[in-house]
Amino acid sequence: MLQSTSAVARESVERAAPLVPINEIALTGIFEISKILTAPTRLETTLASVVNLLQSFLQMRHGVVALLADDGIPDLAVGAGWSEGTDERYRSRLPQRAVDQIVATAMPLVAENIAAHPAFSPADMEVLGASEATRVSFIGVPIRIDARVVGTLTIDRIWDERSVFRLDSDVRLLTMIANLVGQTVKLHRVVAQDRERLMHESYRLQKELSELKPQRDRKKVHVEGIIGDSPALRGLLEKIAIVAKSNSTVLLRGESGTGKELIAKAIHELSPRAKRPFIKINCAALPESVLESELFGHEKGAFTGALNARKGRFELADRGTLFLDEIGEISASFQAKLLRVLQEQEFERVGGNQTIKVDVRVIAATNRNLEEAVARNEFRADLYYRISVVPMILPPLRERRSDIPLLAGEFLRNFNVENGRELTFGSHAVEVLMNCGFPGNVRELENCVQRTATLAPGREIVRSDFACSHGQCLSAILWNGGSDLPAQRSLPIVPLSTIRPAPPTGSGAIAPSPATVEPVALSAPETSGVAKLADRDRVLAAMEKSGWVQAKAARLLGLTPRQIGYALKKYDIEVKRL
Repeated sequence: MLQSTSAVARESVERAAPLVPINEIALTGIFEISKILTAPTRLETTLASVVNLLQSFLQMRHGVVALLADDGIPDLAVGAGWSEGTDERYRSRLPQRAVDQIVATAMPLVAENIAAHPAFSPADMEVLGASEATRVSFIGVPIRIDARVVGTLTIDRIWDERSVFRLDSDVRLLTMIANLVGQTVKLHRVVAQDRERLMHESYRLQKELSELKPQRDRKKVHVEGIIGDSPALRGLLEKIAIVAKSNSTVLLRGESGTGKELIAKAIHELSPRAKRPFIKINCAALPESVLESELFGHEKGAFTGALNARKGRFELADRGTLFLDEIGEISASFQAKLLRVLQEQEFERVGGNQTIKVDVRVIAATNRNLEEAVARNEFRADLYYRISVVPMILPPLRERRSDIPLLAGEFLRNFNVENGRELTFGSHAVEVLMNCGFPGNVRELENCVQRTATLAPGREIVRSDFACSHGQCLSAILWNGGSDLPAQRSLPIVPLSTIRPAPPTGSGAIAPSPATVEPVALSAPETSGVAKLADRDRVLAAMEKSGWVQAKAARLLGLTPRQIGYALKKYDIEVKRL
């Protein structure tokens, strides 16, 4: 039988340093979990990371966060290592009678031995692995939104008769964490409701505006490169024709692959600036220092390699249009610099002091929820209002399905011209495309047509030529969360002084330095696969060995740069500048 956590801790004390107080571990755990809960990630991923990190602070075997539907049945169940499609695995670990009691009483449920507790049935004991030889303990606490119970946080563990479990302190810790989780769930639900309400309101207003205009007065707008005749696309094109006449800043909103760059170019070509330059730049593709030089230009000698003065994109787009794609990804410091040029239409080149004035119309684009980013202080509110003068929401392909045959036909014609072929779609081929979801929108449809045309053996594309007809569509596996692809797991941040790095394996592992000091291990064996922090001597030795370069020291210790920075701060290690 494996040694319990307490036994490991006692042996560690005898070998090295005193144990970290339980209260300090609990406070560190709550602090780290609060950081996870405030991260801008999907709710299921956030809750799974909480359970994963909880294993570092609490003696436990399994942990499950379950959120309830309106009928009281668990609607969402996640645990450590959660991925798409694994809800049922965690839902099966929930003892239904015990969960019902927690929800009904809104009180924690503690069972030192589930075999002797009336809230657990024989089926529950079998699922949790309890038997005469194996004693299983269980703790469950309610998750609340205000006064309403919306879910449960439950853990179970093996009682080995040697471990010292502090049930009261564990219940208090889990209750505090459940309260934090409840506030996070509430925030996610409020944001989702507001986003859905705004989207419906926007589409409703667009529909009303289109109905106010007599059908006979409508003139069909044609834009090169934009294909389709669906009501959603026609409404967008009509709005483009109106917006293009002004110089107002436009913010294009929509999912990836909906054609934001084509729409931006269409606005430019229909505007009075059509004969002037249309300059575009992807803000997410460049680091901040390079992006600043690309947008504002630089003077000769402004930095190493600046052999000549160079105009930036704002100067090149003077009296024309500048398209800023992925604007939601720029850093907070650069947002302030961009705000000034958008407000004043003036700037200085990098390394220069001469103010340059320009006349540029800006069209920005993003697939990010900027309202949520503003609420999280990740995007400046003043910059949001500056770029969102005329917001335009691009409809996804699923809302313009009647355009799929037109788009697919155009993509196939382009393929034939480029490859010297004469392929056509069979009678059932377009039907296959019409039944696909295409979460990647027009871009995914184009890739599908090109892939199928490339592999088609005959002169006509038939149903069996499509990968989805054979269950081989990797895109479908990706969007459906299929098990054929490895799940991506992000490692949580773990507390200082409680765990140590796992030993490196494989041929690419870095050999441990003889100068490093082995840290004290206070964590359970179940957490040995998680990257762990070290004590002060080990961190200091790694920093000296790496020449005080934090990234190198992090690699030596098997940590992330963020973890090594946290260690330097905790142990008050001053970074030397060599």
